[in-house]
Amino acid sequence: MWFKNLIVFRITSEWVLSLGELEEQLSFRPLIPCAGYDMQTLGWVPPSTQERLVHAIDGHLLIALGVDQKILPASVINQVSKERAEQIAADQGYPVGRRQLRELKERVADELRARAFSRRSSTCAWLDTQNKLLIVDAAAPAKAEELVAVLRDTIPNFSAVLLETEKSPAVSMSAWLMFGDAPGRFNIEQDLELQSVKDEKSIVRYVRHPLEGKEVQKHIGSGKAPTKLGMSWNGRIAFMLTSEFHIKRLQFLDMVKDRSEGQAQAAEEQFEIDFALMTGELSHLLKDLIEQLGGDVKTGTQQAA
Repeated sequence: MWFKNLIVFRITSEWVLSLGELEEQLSFRPLIPCAGYDMQTLGWVPPSTQERLVHAIDGHLLIALGVDQKILPASVINQVSKERAEQIAADQGYPVGRRQLRELKERVADELRARAFSRRSSTCAWLDTQNKLLIVDAAAPAKAEELVAVLRDTIPNFSAVLLETEKSPAVSMSAWLMFGDAPGRFNIEQDLELQSVKDEKSIVRYVRHPLEGKEVQKHIGSGKAPTKLGMSWNGRIAFMLTSEFHIKRLQFLDMVKDRSEGQAQAAEEQFEIDFALMTGELSHLLKDLIEQLGGDVKTGTQQAA
């Protein structure tokens, strides 16, 4: 259950729900399989092997948004529509017109949608009620926004916005690379993506390559800004920081995972240990990273991290 990506939101509403009340609110919108003509349904599912919709440890709450989605590629619709259009053209003695073909595609799509198979997936999110953060395990911002949108619809008066730091991550990463070192408990690793801020948008990537040389500094001096930078924290977690303050390719190093292995007798107990370790480590990482980027931008009811 270890998170692989982090998109961080600041909870801007007052958190007043108890664990039981949160579970009750989520239970009003469970995941329901797609009906005949539905292409997708969204609803809350248990985040662990237990049936509870919220997994809780010391103010850290784990939830999961389930997605039931029909598998119906456009290529299949086009192929079936083409075959039927050829048959209609042969029967009527002249080619199928554009309007007729468009209506045919709509009928084919409706017919195939009702018979299509569906697949299920889920997106997990961690609510840090003490620090008022919502952290979504998603690589794509659209997935994270989808979860937050459903959470807003599910919980009355809930609100959250993408966390924004006072210092731009891109500007800060440029400074770290120019000085050849990251601040505090952070280290620069060997992966980097630079993009030109000019019209041509040229991109330079380094993979498993030392970044201390003058070559990287020259790229930054010529107007390229970091969009992704490989980093590590406290020798315990490796990750990729992006210019949008997304954390990708999260990797808990051996010394962290070793602490959880062999301590549990059952799968659910191991899940409990892993969740406690993960939230403990990531809470400190996020606190340090936000501080190094100047703190959280104060907007409305937002508070500094």
